[in-house]
Amino acid sequence: MSSSISRRLIFWLAVPLMLMALCGSLVHYYNSIAPGVISSDRRLKDAANSLMTHVLVKEGVVTLDTSLERKPPLPAADSIKYTLRDTQGRLIAGDAQLPIVPMSDATSQLSSMSQVDRRSMRTLTTRFDTRAGVIFITVADVHPPSEPAVRYGFMSTLLWDFVQLDVTLVLVWIGIQLGLRPIRKLRDEIAQRSPLDLRPIVDTTVPREIAPVVITLNRLFATLRTASQSQQQFIANTAHQLRTPITGMQAQLDVLAAEPEAQPIKARLLTLQEGIRQLARTANQLLTLARADPAANIAIKNQAVNLGALIEEVAAKFFDRALQAGIDLGIDIQQSVSIVADPSLLDDLLTNLVDNALKYTPAGGSVTAAAGVRHGKAFLSVEDTGPGIPEAERQLVWQRFYRLPNSPGHGSGLGLAIVNEIARLYSASVSIASGAGGRGTQVLVQFPDLAERA
Repeated sequence: MSSSISRRLIFWLAVPLMLMALCGSLVHYYNSIAPGVISSDRRLKDAANSLMTHVLVKEGVVTLDTSLERKPPLPAADSIKYTLRDTQGRLIAGDAQLPIVPMSDATSQLSSMSQVDRRSMRTLTTRFDTRAGVIFITVADVHPPSEPAVRYGFMSTLLWDFVQLDVTLVLVWIGIQLGLRPIRKLRDEIAQRSPLDLRPIVDTTVPREIAPVVITLNRLFATLRTASQSQQQFIANTAHQLRTPITGMQAQLDVLAAEPEAQPIKARLLTLQEGIRQLARTANQLLTLARADPAANIAIKNQAVNLGALIEEVAAKFFDRALQAGIDLGIDIQQSVSIVADPSLLDDLLTNLVDNALKYTPAGGSVTAAAGVRHGKAFLSVEDTGPGIPEAERQLVWQRFYRLPNSPGHGSGLGLAIVNEIARLYSASVSIASGAGGRGTQVLVQFPDLAERA
């Protein structure tokens, strides 16, 4: 299944925008907390340096001089907590609540986070060498950077960034949908065309980005028009080349059969005549199938065709045959109605239906051709009182060259295939049902709504 351009664009926009929003929030977070951390570290270092100047060693004992005369002064108790300990961890001076921070011999200063009074504080532990030995000075910032507040700001910023991202993506989606409207318009224009409409698409109204596609389609349409014209010319030439010699052969055989000298072989001549007539009919049917192909582009031949008049003309061609076969051929024009189509193709459609009905209807039966409007749709139907078509065979008879088992005569199996092709050409539906009283066969051809055919 092909992917959507709009979804692909949204995906390739959403991923980098999400990453940018996350990176921006992280940068904001570190920019918010970094100044506080730097300031706290500076205060701790100043406090540690101040304490080192107040350390006194008397008679091998380390003490802390708390006099105010010594400069710089001791750190304020409301902002800095401190402790002095020896290498065994014994308290020399300061706040005993500050925990012991283990340090390796290679470390002179160590920053860490410690829990004091259920509060997380930044601490700085310094190794200080005195005449009495090594002592450890630990200072803690009573007012460290407010990380919870910073984290709250980070989450708020992140949430707002993603709200902005969602709104941006919605606006981008709307913009993409509006931007793709010309493509949808082009799609609808092509979808609404019939297989016969090979007019070039006007490329002056499409965006430059899809103009090459339209140009390519126009080239394809031009190629199809050329091929269609070649096919029409071939059909016309073939019809002339086939019909002329076959008609001549039929005429010569009729003359030969009338000669007295031909009486001994008259039976053979009649068989040959029947074969020539069958050949002529098959050739005509094949040409009709070719003309009914949508690629033949017969739209220029369409005109208003009165279905009632069409039935009368076709029935007139079969009256003599029906009389000779003892079949009652009737017409039923329920309502005068016209559709836009090629008269010759509709004539072929109805001719094949009536011919099939007469072929399968026994003497004493009847064939009725009808036209009118049913449920707002024009229709043609032919009903007979023949043996009917079994339901299992009703889909198979539309296939080319298919004949029902035990069918009379030597037909080619193209009659109903021609009807189906012509009906498809005009978007008509074709159905087979039983005739009145469950006898015989009724073939119904319903054309699209009259409003659509106007």
